[in-house]
Amino acid sequence: MSTLNSGTDARPDADRHPYDYYYREGMLLRPPPETAAVSPLWLTEPHIEQFSPWIPVRAVPLQTPLTRLFDDHRWQGDEVMDAVVLAFTKTGMSRGRRMFDQALDHGIDTVADPPPALVDLFRRLDDPPDWFDAGAWERGRRLWINASLSGKLTMMLSDAMGTFVGAEVSSATGQTRRFLADFRRRELETVTWFHNVTRPGGADRHSPVFKSIVKVRLMHAQARLALRRIWGDEHFARHGNPISNAMTMGAAVTFGLLPPLFDHAHGRRIAPADLDDVMLYWAYIAHLMGVADELVPRNAVDGLRMAHHMILTAGGPTEWTDITVKAACDHVLSGNPVLRRLQVHGAAPLLGLVSALTGESLVRALLRASPFATVRLQPWQGIARCLVHLNVAMRRVGDRLPNAQRRMEARTRDGDAWQCRGVAMVSKIAARSGVTGTPYDHHDGSVG
Repeated sequence: MSTLNSGTDARPDADRHPYDYYYREGMLLRPPPETAAVSPLWLTEPHIEQFSPWIPVRAVPLQTPLTRLFDDHRWQGDEVMDAVVLAFTKTGMSRGRRMFDQALDHGIDTVADPPPALVDLFRRLDDPPDWFDAGAWERGRRLWINASLSGKLTMMLSDAMGTFVGAEVSSATGQTRRFLADFRRRELETVTWFHNVTRPGGADRHSPVFKSIVKVRLMHAQARLALRRIWGDEHFARHGNPISNAMTMGAAVTFGLLPPLFDHAHGRRIAPADLDDVMLYWAYIAHLMGVADELVPRNAVDGLRMAHHMILTAGGPTEWTDITVKAACDHVLSGNPVLRRLQVHGAAPLLGLVSALTGESLVRALLRASPFATVRLQPWQGIARCLVHLNVAMRRVGDRLPNAQRRMEARTRDGDAWQCRGVAMVSKIAARSGVTGTPYDHHDGSVG
């Protein structure tokens, strides 16, 4: 039997949207929301280059059992953490946060009178799934960090496109107003989280990395409940659940696989077994983020088919794309008209790089209502393609020099060095605005 979805547990069945429930094995699968339609916007040259060596790339992706399940899970959130947030609305969010932090730091057995939903959450967190392999997870982490800087930039910029252009994520991030009202804190949280998950020990239940992943999971569930109540059934009927289980899994696949896919497409080959280890590394992160076990790919090819399907059905841009990008421009551009024009034209090489790594159609969709809408991308896009290819070629040569394995181990000892530098830079900028930490508690006040 299905259970109710987040945000609607108190409503009678007759008043609920018919797809507002959690999937159970054997159920008929729900169709995708109407906004999850295939769009040529996302079938870019970089996408074809990266995916075609591994799977058939088509304008209308082939359906598989896992992609059908992906579409079904666009309608649901994170059943376990959603139940925790609903329980905290009854105990009071501040008391719930204290119990949550106590259980995270010292175990659920040290919490006095915890709600059953919190007990269930930590029972699952304390017991890894059968498919988890600590050795493969660590190999995947090291292989991911060993990807080229260009590959990682591709991942980060593609994530930005999904965040600001894609229909589901741009609507959610826009409506929560994190980028509009709390830009520096949201930025710092994002770069810190990405660096954290590259640090060793992330799969260790008692590590700070593990705890930061689960804290973000709670924050997502809080935001999902708030958005579900704000938007109601009309938005749900067209878009599915905000911050859905499907998109959480899809994001993990693209975060994990795009860097080695980029390198492979540019001549730095990766073996299928190694790509499977990278998939497992990010699959376990997705598990900790609340993805239902039936939706987690067990190998890279299944993950690639899912990612290809998700990317081509991402939809967008939305009205929130324009609003959020304008807000971001206001943060980085001068108020002086002359200086502002110089900044806009001076950004052309950077935008050419973004276009080379993600595709010109996505850059134009992102910037359509911004001061950068008419910036020329050539010749910078072509120059950038040459530079990123050279970057991968240099890493390929380095792989063949003596002591390559020792350099890889040193490179991965403390997490991704490039992202560590990014955290340091963003931290300095955020500190000027009074933002000094990442407690991931911004949405404690978002739900009553």
